Amino acid sequence: MITTVKTDLYASPSPLEWATIGNGILFTAQIPIDENGQVVDGGIEAQARQTLDNLSHTLEKAGGSLKNITQVLIYVTEKEALPIVNKVYAEYFEAPYPNRAAMIIAGLARDEMKVEMVAYAAMDQDA
Repeated sequence: MITTVKTDLYASPSPLEWATIGNGILFTAQIPIDENGQVVDGGIEAQARQTLDNLSHTLEKAGGSLKNITQVLIYVTEKEALPIVNKVYAEYFEAPYPNRAAMIIAGLARDEMKVEMVAYAAMDQDA
C-alpha cells in the first residue's frame, strides 16, 4: 500500500505529491520554493537552504527526521554550486551521512531553479 505524506508545502498544480511512502520507504523530491510556490531569491545558498528546509519539513510530517534518510540525489545546474550546497548540506546532516550522489545538469523544470534534491528514507526504523 502506498500512502501520501500530507505537508504544509505549496500545493503544486502539477500532478504530484511531495512525498509518498511505500513498503516502509519514503520517496520525495524537493525544490527551492516558498509557501507561495515561488523560487526563493538569494542564489544557490538560499535555494539549497530552502530545499533542505522543505525536505526536513516533509520528513517531520511523515513522523521522522533527516536521520531517516538513506540516500540523497542532488541536482545542480552549475558545478561551482556544489561546494556551496555541500556547506549548507553539512548544516543539516551529521555522520553517519546518507549515501549521496551529485549531478550537474543542463536545467531544471523552472529556469530560476539551481538545485533539486531527491531523497529516500527508511520510515520503518527509529532514527
